[in-house]
Amino acid sequence: MRAIVCTELGAPLSLAERPSRPLSPGEVRVEVHAAGVNFADTLIVAGKYQEKPALPFVPGLEAAGVVTEVAPDVGAFAPGDRVLTMAGTGAFAEELCAHASRVHRIPAAVDFVTAASLPVVYGTAHLGLARRAQLLPDETLVVHGAAGGVGLAAVEIGRAMGARVIATAGGAAKVARALAHGADVGIDYTHEDVRERLRALTAGRGAEVIFDPVGGPLLEASVRSLAWEGRLVVVGFASGTIPQVPAGLVMVRNVTLLGLYWGKYLERDPHVVYESLDAIFAMLARGELKPEIETMPLADASVALERIRARTVVGKVVLTTR
Repeated sequence: MRAIVCTELGAPLSLAERPSRPLSPGEVRVEVHAAGVNFADTLIVAGKYQEKPALPFVPGLEAAGVVTEVAPDVGAFAPGDRVLTMAGTGAFAEELCAHASRVHRIPAAVDFVTAASLPVVYGTAHLGLARRAQLLPDETLVVHGAAGGVGLAAVEIGRAMGARVIATAGGAAKVARALAHGADVGIDYTHEDVRERLRALTAGRGAEVIFDPVGGPLLEASVRSLAWEGRLVVVGFASGTIPQVPAGLVMVRNVTLLGLYWGKYLERDPHVVYESLDAIFAMLARGELKPEIETMPLADASVALERIRARTVVGKVVLTTR
């Protein structure tokens, strides 16, 4: 099989032929049709992520395809099943072996490219808003980085949950894209003061929920922009800067900081992820979600990762193998 291989952290990735390996107990073999590309992948291949696979490794957190083989002790899947895999690594390849606990069926109406775009970005948005923030209808939700994969997903899911959505993004084109995906109002943080705009848009009250995959200087502005007993969900640091939390502001404003590391649920409570995915599939079936996807061939994985690093991607990049 062909696969993208990381042989040295921070070095260019290469497309190589690799042998198929035998299945281990509890695993299924999946013929990959599409693999999602995420910001976390840029950190993993640079050695800057929380989890550090042993070299050499095939990157890629998520893939969609067809089961071709199952280990003797696996009864939940069979060859021919259309599935998502969330193995953590190995997705940027023509096939992968994944433990059955990290595999989930795809509804018949969902194509492989769309399926591969969902777990990380829509899963992060859904668990961040529904489980962690417990977003309620008619609350004001602010989404930072609203034109990126996770940001656009949060805009759509927030709108589907009945919130008033304020989107922040860098540049008029990105703001327009967030508005097209359901945001009620957009803020261009390249030339607008986010805190002052949010104060005006909420009549000084602040937002009940702020969803932040960006980090950097936006975090303090976010804490100051929360309503009484508001919730700030920290899901990532696309700005490249992990900010310090102004603890005094957290105390005096009676606000809550919530962290979300989506992948940890796969280890500690995978049923949370599967229930979330089923909710996402239901939203998709109702037409509430419209993933914006750009496809690229598997061989262009390095190009896709570089574009994500440069924050020039709108929506989600998915690699295809055929």
